[in-house]
Amino acid sequence: MRVVKDSQSAAGEIDFSKAHKELRRRFSQSERLFNRELRWFDFNNRVLEEACDPTVPVLERLKFLAIFASNLDEFFMVRAAFVRRQVEARITKRGEDGLRPSELMEEIVKRVHKAHENIGQCYRTNILPHLRAARVMLVSDTDATEEQRAFVAEYFRTTLHALITPLAIDASHPFPQMENGALYFCAELLSRSASERRRGSRLVLLRIPTNAVGRFVRIPVPKGTVNIMMIDDVIRLMLREFFSKDGLLGCYQIKIVRDSELDLDEVGSADLMKSILDGLARRRKGATTRFLHDPSMPPRILEKFAKQLKLSHRHMFPGARHHSFSDLMQIPSLVERPDLMYKPMPPLRIRLLDSASSIIGEIHKRDILLHHPYQSFSYVSRFFEEAANDNNVVAIKATLYRIANESRLAAALGRAARAGIHVTVLIELKARFDEEHNILWARTLEEAGAHVIYGVKRLKTHSKVVLVVRKEGKELRRYCHLGTGNYNDRTARIYSDLGLLTANPGITSDVENLFNRITGAAEVRQYRYLLVAPEFLREEFVKRIRREAKHARRGRPARIVAKMNSLVDPGLIDELYVAGQAGVHVQLIVRGICCLRPGVPGLSDNIEVTSIIDRYLEHARVYRFENGGEPELFLSSADWMPRNLNSRIEIAFPILDRKIRNEVEAILDIQLRDNVKARLLRADGTNQRRRGNMEVRSQFRLYEIAQQLA
Repeated sequence: MRVVKDSQSAAGEIDFSKAHKELRRRFSQSERLFNRELRWFDFNNRVLEEACDPTVPVLERLKFLAIFASNLDEFFMVRAAFVRRQVEARITKRGEDGLRPSELMEEIVKRVHKAHENIGQCYRTNILPHLRAARVMLVSDTDATEEQRAFVAEYFRTTLHALITPLAIDASHPFPQMENGALYFCAELLSRSASERRRGSRLVLLRIPTNAVGRFVRIPVPKGTVNIMMIDDVIRLMLREFFSKDGLLGCYQIKIVRDSELDLDEVGSADLMKSILDGLARRRKGATTRFLHDPSMPPRILEKFAKQLKLSHRHMFPGARHHSFSDLMQIPSLVERPDLMYKPMPPLRIRLLDSASSIIGEIHKRDILLHHPYQSFSYVSRFFEEAANDNNVVAIKATLYRIANESRLAAALGRAARAGIHVTVLIELKARFDEEHNILWARTLEEAGAHVIYGVKRLKTHSKVVLVVRKEGKELRRYCHLGTGNYNDRTARIYSDLGLLTANPGITSDVENLFNRITGAAEVRQYRYLLVAPEFLREEFVKRIRREAKHARRGRPARIVAKMNSLVDPGLIDELYVAGQAGVHVQLIVRGICCLRPGVPGLSDNIEVTSIIDRYLEHARVYRFENGGEPELFLSSADWMPRNLNSRIEIAFPILDRKIRNEVEAILDIQLRDNVKARLLRADGTNQRRRGNMEVRSQFRLYEIAQQLA
């Protein structure tokens, strides 16, 4: 492992053990740490702010509202499910933040109720009026005209009717297996056998077939106006097609979210793929963590579902007449109104690479930085494709975490394998919610002749790296791409990430050792340039944070700028507190969850936290250490979370080229000056928009810079 330079190890030493003891003595856990789950709600509320922002085009606001709702669903599949398990296991130990699981669950329930109110309020007051003003109408079953009713009746009979199967809920039928995240109607019908003296009722469940036809249908109207109806409302209008002889007492929309953790038996199972397939089967029957229902649903019907699904009151949430606002993401493409969306910012070309006959030839000459989505992801695809078509390439090794449905990269790996190139691919089958998709790609590449590894036991491989080995004369030369984001053509259009193309012998040698570690469990005692988890990454970050503290004490330049998705790890947070108390200026750019409390007198006076929510998802991880005037800069696949540092294979890789380092530092500087979409986290957990005289919107400014480079 490369040794961290510290030219004066004796003078001005800090006893970090004592410093941490003093930190814990003066400040309790709850004073030092925000709760992770509750900070997640604060992040999601920043997404909602964009949905409510009148300066954001209305169809873009609709997208943000859909993201807000989708995030809430995923929270219940993972984080709320984890807390529920703790409560049911009767765990009473307080967490890092001082809360017991039962106390945390009660606070989560309060915030979820508030989130449901916020979704409805935003939709009714910030989005629907602006859509109507733009002549985009969402027509409901209650306000449809006769002409519209006639159109949707025909649509129902030709398209929807065959996709809907009524399922009785009674003693003679098993309780239906409700699918995670799907929408259902629960219809209450007057029993046909009921006499006038004794009226009875029965319940029928109908799944709304959004998976087959989408959530919305566009209704023909005169030019200049767009009318859309939810298929839920189409079905409401046509329910009597199913129950013509029954009296309809009520129809209530419901939805459940299930615990989606896989619970893999990686130790007892010799076959990881089989273990994952078994876990996926169990996931479909996972415990219900959220039951969302129409608020008008009678208590006696709610009790039946509570009994069947084994739910307590804390798992049942009155929503609105319609659920799954995440489906609003479908409307912009259905409406086709570019004037109601952001002006397009197509990924830009790079003149140097476009004029080059070979991208590998250019990497041979120099390191190349790629910044997506401002610059086209096609250069990464081209690197894969060129390697696959090169007769001098003898081996390609890659890690794939989340793969697009139609992936140029994966297709290139398949062609390379069929051409006789030795292709080794680690496809992480444990990538949450992409397991089935990744299994299909694993099988496809195996059939092409690639050697496919499904993952490393007990660890997730989250690093993003590809190694190409090419025969050049009598030598073998290595070429690499290392990135902060997934090798996914689709998400690269909306996720902001950085990647490095390099032939640096030291870095490529480290990457080769990394693959030996992944593919053969070979022990690697040191890397020259890479910082690798779980063996060394935490230790190396701690060394560098402490080095900054020593520099600050000696009056040297000392500063840390760290950009990441989430900051959760208590150990590294305490290291930042101690560094800040020593005089280090700490500037954090954290898009999502941040458990560190900035600006607390005596604790974190020297620490500021910025969050940016804009049209692209900030996804890059960048770590800069001033190092007394000799800065070190790393790009990484890892956030500062326990899972990234302790139970994943992650890398941080240095930027050695001075010109590229200046480019990355300029990106950090622009984001730290953002005063349009940036929020500053305050000590009490609230967020405040950063304002300034000269407007700086970092994502737009970065696009302008990419245009200049093009």
